[in-house]
Amino acid sequence: MSMPTGTNAQPDEPHAADRHDLIRVHGARENNLKDVSIELPKRRLTVFTGVSGSGKSSLVFHTIAAESQRLINETYSAFVQGFMPTLARPEVDVLDGLTTAIIVDQQRMGADSRSTVGTVTDVNAMLRILFSRLGIPHIGPPGAYAFNVPSVRASGAITVERGAKKAVKATFSRTGGMCTRCEGRGTVSDIDLTQLYDDSKSLAEGAFTIPGWKSDSFWTVRVYAESGLLDPDKPIREFTEKEMQDFLHREPTKVKVEGVNLTYEGLIPKIQKSFLSKDKEALQPHIRAFVERAVTFTTCPECDGTRLSEGARSSKIKGISIADACAMQISDLAAWAGGLDEPSVAPLLASLRHTLDSFVEIGLGYLSLDRPSGTLSGGEGQRVKMIRHLGSSLTDTTYVFDEPTTGLHPHDIQRMNDLLLRLRDKGNTVLVVEHKPETIAIADHVVDLGPGAGAAGGTVCFEGTVEGLRAGGTVTGRHFDDRAALKESVRKPTGALEIRGATTHNLRDVDVDIPLGVLTVVTGVAGSGKSSLVHGSLPGQAGAAADGGVVSVGQEPIRGSRRSNPATYTGLLDPIRKAFAKANGVKPALFSANSEGACPTCNGVGVVYTDLAMMAGVAAPCEDCEGKRFQAAVLDHHLGGRDISEVLAMSVTEAEEFFGSGEARIPAAHRILGRLADVGLGYLGLGQPLTTLSGGERQRLKLATHMAEKGGVYLLDEPTAGLHLADVEQLLGLLDRLVDSGKSVIVVEHHQAVMAHADWIVDLGPGAGHDGGRVVFQGTPADLVADRSTLTGQHLADYVGA
Repeated sequence: MSMPTGTNAQPDEPHAADRHDLIRVHGARENNLKDVSIELPKRRLTVFTGVSGSGKSSLVFHTIAAESQRLINETYSAFVQGFMPTLARPEVDVLDGLTTAIIVDQQRMGADSRSTVGTVTDVNAMLRILFSRLGIPHIGPPGAYAFNVPSVRASGAITVERGAKKAVKATFSRTGGMCTRCEGRGTVSDIDLTQLYDDSKSLAEGAFTIPGWKSDSFWTVRVYAESGLLDPDKPIREFTEKEMQDFLHREPTKVKVEGVNLTYEGLIPKIQKSFLSKDKEALQPHIRAFVERAVTFTTCPECDGTRLSEGARSSKIKGISIADACAMQISDLAAWAGGLDEPSVAPLLASLRHTLDSFVEIGLGYLSLDRPSGTLSGGEGQRVKMIRHLGSSLTDTTYVFDEPTTGLHPHDIQRMNDLLLRLRDKGNTVLVVEHKPETIAIADHVVDLGPGAGAAGGTVCFEGTVEGLRAGGTVTGRHFDDRAALKESVRKPTGALEIRGATTHNLRDVDVDIPLGVLTVVTGVAGSGKSSLVHGSLPGQAGAAADGGVVSVGQEPIRGSRRSNPATYTGLLDPIRKAFAKANGVKPALFSANSEGACPTCNGVGVVYTDLAMMAGVAAPCEDCEGKRFQAAVLDHHLGGRDISEVLAMSVTEAEEFFGSGEARIPAAHRILGRLADVGLGYLGLGQPLTTLSGGERQRLKLATHMAEKGGVYLLDEPTAGLHLADVEQLLGLLDRLVDSGKSVIVVEHHQAVMAHADWIVDLGPGAGHDGGRVVFQGTPADLVADRSTLTGQHLADYVGA
């Protein structure tokens, strides 16, 4: 009896494996998501949009991508998982059809002072191998060309336990490429001692002026005062030569303070280790201000800023040393590498050329490998992370991008769109969180979240095609085809900031007048020199020319733990605590969840963590305070009928009304809340952890904080980053209010709506890197559109329909 074969029985029925062509999400509840259920097509480009804070990142990153990573981690042994970050399962009922997720987010790249574009992309590693094989003279293995590897020499007796034990003499040496003077940092520091202490005071009188060095600190101040090496009651200016040497330069020495063994170290090496070994951008604002005040950084005179030893700089290939190669613009380095022909290192050269070509293709050919990674903008950092994926042979992978067009000129957005489509066409699923209509327009599938932000968001308002979104009536759909019109009349300047001979980075002896009393936009393709002009040349000029100096709002992300929230970050909680304390006759510290008022069970966090080793820990609301973070006794104190936990549960809008009148009227708090409402954060909870805020919300929170500073000139670096089309309108209104109040506002921006709204435009270019650095246009937006001689002019003309 013959049996039909499985393959021929029903030829029209799809293979079982082909049915899994959707990523299914049911019941997602991360952060503000409200039981979201969607089905996403695989091997397609899906764009997630919606106002800032609507739940896009919660769905894409904290649910889909997080669960994919967690499931991959679970495939490793328990031993290996013990060394990996533990990830909790997202709050979701069903996640089906997931594939391996590769996340390319906007988290700043390592801000260590020795981290460069070359080290984070592994190009430096390839160059080191190349020079160790082909460099003349040959100086050693790849480590001899590494500025992170110091030279080491050692000799002595070692015991070899083999048969009869015996001690043998051994010597060891390793040749590294690190410059001994600057230790691979490229800069040396000169410390202004007057910023460290007041020499008219004694140590006992609190001579130190270093942030965080309190007179009763056991580990810092008291180790100097009670070391026995110095007289704590003598003014520092009266120290003998030996005392001054011990005070400033003494090598680490063991001393006893109150019976405790501590290490005493001279002040200068201690400051260098605690403050100067870290990248300035990674420091807290008040520490960074101290470092900038106390320390002058100059190029290392020994290595001329290359970070490398003399030996590493002397070894060359066709007249080029590794220091020269790293200092080249990457597009030029790619041409140099293309001219090398050496069969013995052919595979290495092929890999190096491919990586360098990827830099150029992705629009980063203007960078150099020695550029510190901490100085890259969010958009540049994200594109650098993309490089290792461009030539990957992996398919059926899920790529997750967080606003990949951030920091891109309209001219560059088309190039980014092509890259996203290439990744999709290789058979990958591409998920993109994005606000720019140019990128939304190329999507195969669109998911629009909203309708509002925070508690008013977290639902799917639309799912379908771009055409459907246009006709869907959602906030995104209504604003999708919005185009800001050119102003009929522009404001007249009240003066000008004269910049003459600017040469920072790639600027070519630029002379330009920035008008005061108006809204000025500085634009140009990525890498054309905008930030170099604004941050490198303007602050000194603006400080001299404007009343109150300059207020600079950069792209640095705000940092904060789960304990930080909008109330603590903006300083709002200080006047509120004082008002509570005054109304109830108690100390202000009682109303801090990080101080005396904290619930003792959860230490003021509101949740209790249970560590489960290699499995994800469990966070449960604290049973004693019920997640309110305060002791029960603190909640008995009221102001205007509310306790402190109820105040922190309010939104900005509610709190603005509450503190604006009646018994709870606090003018200082009301002013801060007004600024938060001005930047469109009225929906934000005062006690919401900063870790749960989106990129756009953090950007606006920082802007609201800086609005409190007294300044005549505001420098804003890409304030539209992370903002929805509808939020951009509100930002333009805010910029207008700043200018109308007598401020001068200078914005580095690519968004055409901001350009069209400007009173004056300065356009840099024509290209990036050494192809840029010149002012190619300055004038009104209308003149730029009529001129159309620059890339910006062409794109702005298309945008306004001219």
